[in-house]
Amino acid sequence: MQEAGNFTNHFLIAMPNLRDPNFARTVTLICEHSSQGAMGIVINRVTDLRLADILQQMEIEGGDSRHLDLPVYVGGPVQNNRGFVLHEPLGQWESTLTVTDTLGVSTSRDILVALAENRGPERCLLALGYAGWAAGQLEHEIGENAWLSGPADNQILFDTPVEARWGAAVKHLGVDLAALSGEAGHA
Repeated sequence: MQEAGNFTNHFLIAMPNLRDPNFARTVTLICEHSSQGAMGIVINRVTDLRLADILQQMEIEGGDSRHLDLPVYVGGPVQNNRGFVLHEPLGQWESTLTVTDTLGVSTSRDILVALAENRGPERCLLALGYAGWAAGQLEHEIGENAWLSGPADNQILFDTPVEARWGAAVKHLGVDLAALSGEAGHA
């Protein structure tokens, strides 16, 4: 059972009034959340880069990979020169943060080599950078009505077209976009 207040494997959906250019109309998968803070990957902002560009930059041969055209996402503003691969299934990679029993985020070179050799995970999303929150910061921002949050959905993560992910994530929560207000309600 999910620990109360733990947002791991939840979508963080930017409210329409969130104007921060790093997060306006974004959906972020929270990969880790603890008393120390939170880490997530934005899943609906693509760059002009493809896996082929990353492989070339890292000098990994990938000439006949079926994954060469995979888009690279802007995972967030923190360490935006570092690569992250959200993937399913978990597999056995050198450096993986387990998000769920089937979903992980890996940062090691071996997963890129596996993708180049057509033996990588079945489903994946490549990102540069991540979103991070200090201890208590995410909870405060949610309390200030900057974000909606709810359980993640791997179909939205991997199968929904990127331009439809924000709306699909909102709909997945059962929220009516027309009813969203930018005002926080406090008792």
